[in-house]
Amino acid sequence: DGNILIPGVVSHHTISVEHPRLVADRIQRYAGLVGRENVIAGTDCGFAQVEGYQRVHPTVMWAKLETLAEGARLASAELWA
Repeated sequence: DGNILIPGVVSHHTISVEHPRLVADRIQRYAGLVGRENVIAGTDCGFAQVEGYQRVHPTVMWAKLETLAEGARLASAELWA
């Protein structure tokens, strides 16, 4: 029906960085519910809600975005194989 789901597959709330396999599994779970073409992986929220307020250190943010990208690559390779 043309709707796209952008689930949060990495957390902004912790400093632990998810493993790419966990991210891929989460993406695949959503794809199983709404179809692979209807899922775009995202973070579960922003990393800072107020300008100047740093909730998560930038190195952690970038590591989480890296794992998001790698998990999406894994999921895409498996879902579209």
